[in-house]
Amino acid sequence: MNHGIDPETVARLRSTVELWPETSSTVVPTHGDWQPRNWLTCRGLVSAIDFGRMELRPAMTDFARLAAQQFRMRPELECAFIDGYGTDPREPAAWQRVRIREAIGTSVWAHTAGDERFEQQGHRMIAEALADT
Repeated sequence: MNHGIDPETVARLRSTVELWPETSSTVVPTHGDWQPRNWLTCRGLVSAIDFGRMELRPAMTDFARLAAQQFRMRPELECAFIDGYGTDPREPAAWQRVRIREAIGTSVWAHTAGDERFEQQGHRMIAEALADT
């Protein structure tokens, strides 16, 4: 497999994922790359662009990139975002699974693309998600 995740972490991830329950989730239309670079503001109206990754997924998946980047650096943005969103769709156990999946995907994609800075973010996301298991 083409990735830069160290073998010890791969083993830990595998053992964690193997214990995941088979659960069902309510899916809704999600953006798939929900972050500020895909938002435009004009005269106080916020619009979204770049729907290339749009898919039916659990609503909480659109929180993953924000949590790994913007919310991490400025926690007050998380409260403001949830206030505007209406409710927080993140159930703790399912949210943990989303974080791990997103972290692995980020690390592997970035490694394959040769984006070292983004790959390091993926490794950080893995470490933080595993620290919370």
